[in-house]
Amino acid sequence: MRKGVISAEELQTAIAIHENEPDHDKRSFSNILIKELGADRHKVMQIITGIYAFRELAISGLPSLKLIESIREILESLDERIVEDMIYRSAVPFKADKDLIILACSDPTDPKISKLAADLPYKMYELAYCKLETVEKIIQSVYKQKNEYLKVLDEIDFEDPEIEDPKELDEEELDAEINKSMLNSLVEGMLMEAVRKGASDVHIIPGKSNVTDILFRLDGRLKVWHSQPNVKPEALSAVIKDKTLNVDRFERDSSQDGFIQRQIDGTNIRYRVSIMPMVGEEFERKLESIVIRVLDDRKVITDLGKLGLQEKAQEDFTKAINKPSGIVIITGPTGSGKSTTLVAALHSVMSPEVNVLTIEEPVEYLIKGARQLKISENMTFDQAMRGILRHDPDIVLVGEIRDLKTAEIAIKMANTGHLTFSTLHTNDAPSAVSRLFKMGVEPFLIANAINLVMAQRLIRRLCDKCKRPVQNLSQEAFLNLGFSEEEMAKHTFYEPVGCDACNNGYRGRVGIFEALYFDNDIKKMIFDAGGVIDEAMLREYAIKNGMLTLRASGRLRMINGLTSFDEVIAITLEDH
Repeated sequence: MRKGVISAEELQTAIAIHENEPDHDKRSFSNILIKELGADRHKVMQIITGIYAFRELAISGLPSLKLIESIREILESLDERIVEDMIYRSAVPFKADKDLIILACSDPTDPKISKLAADLPYKMYELAYCKLETVEKIIQSVYKQKNEYLKVLDEIDFEDPEIEDPKELDEEELDAEINKSMLNSLVEGMLMEAVRKGASDVHIIPGKSNVTDILFRLDGRLKVWHSQPNVKPEALSAVIKDKTLNVDRFERDSSQDGFIQRQIDGTNIRYRVSIMPMVGEEFERKLESIVIRVLDDRKVITDLGKLGLQEKAQEDFTKAINKPSGIVIITGPTGSGKSTTLVAALHSVMSPEVNVLTIEEPVEYLIKGARQLKISENMTFDQAMRGILRHDPDIVLVGEIRDLKTAEIAIKMANTGHLTFSTLHTNDAPSAVSRLFKMGVEPFLIANAINLVMAQRLIRRLCDKCKRPVQNLSQEAFLNLGFSEEEMAKHTFYEPVGCDACNNGYRGRVGIFEALYFDNDIKKMIFDAGGVIDEAMLREYAIKNGMLTLRASGRLRMINGLTSFDEVIAITLEDH
């Protein structure tokens, strides 16, 4: 404060935040100044590290090639797990001789870095302060777009292991195979490539004769990335389990969930791991299917304008989320972008003056400014739902309305002055009303609580480099999709081709949306419904008032040259 980095008022605010945090989860004072009050990180860290007499490493501009090579050599000589932890905490070895290692740290006051340094094979260590941006540049330069793991894989000669009795899996033999075949390189390479190629999920599927397929989900479609022969699938599963927190490597008969964290190209990436036992052709073997969801916070959209909502949907959605209370429901199947939409909506209504709570199982993205409640054996989803009303919320995100109990609490919150966001698994917006009714929620509660229901899908976006106008346009097919003859004459439609820059003519995805806004007439129709919710009547009324159905939204994407006929026909149902 004396040096003018923060004001007296900001100091008092930071003290209050620090004092109110629970002891088991208390953050450092510098963290609060930087994260909560937006103080200049470099100035804060310079002053704090100066107090503790850490020296500052003055590296300006891009680190030299010589320095990068020297740091890479030191890193390669150290224990891989310690290196991962150091990089996660933005610390890298700067210089080392026989007895002393100097670490460049963005926060040398972090006690965990001292513990890591003490485990390094040097008699002495020194922690020095280095600007976060410089440390990140060093990390990016050291690991720059080089997947060393895959390079190692090319040099491995995998020999087909013999399996004498698949029922008896010898753990010592398995360990020997894991070490012999250097599967560690395959798994680390897989995690790195998944991020660099933009995969949303990685699937590891064991086959017969010791072949395991690894597939990446790119732009919503699964594609084989690598097929690994001559290695027991159990060995590959064991390596992944060893790297995954919260799972038991020796448990092969029940489903397990865990997570992995890695620093990839200077960014902290989280992987959610789902492991399930499966039956293979060699029936006696204990095989497991593994799916890894890649959670890259760089892909989180925080600007509502970047979601790509079409005009009427954008207008209705903005109106619905800016009401002081009520519930906004997003519907669609798994992988339709519901979480992305909800996070963008939350960011647009959050402010320091409101208490934002989220209940998700599992938590996908970290939302700055929201308190994301932790679901565990000690606090189940149901317990969190019941307790949340006593936690003085203003805005609540309920990951999913999964049953009557969840629905009743969510609707109670919406009807008692809280703005609530949630998701449902239904095909379109009007059927969400029926779904709630069939769960057992009374029509008058539905009518009073809901602000808007929005159905959405993700469709593949045509590659701008190679797309071309449709060569053989079938008038009948386009008329069946809902286009008029006038629209067909007026607009140019495009089809995929395929080039080096895309996946079979597509690159990225774009959303299509069906936003059903609950105005007074819709509320009255539901309120008067009695024992039967007429979805067709709701849909017809909404369309008359400008709502685009999912298929109509898809047609508009085609008119704008963003997607193809095949995508829209495959993803959307016929308009009723």
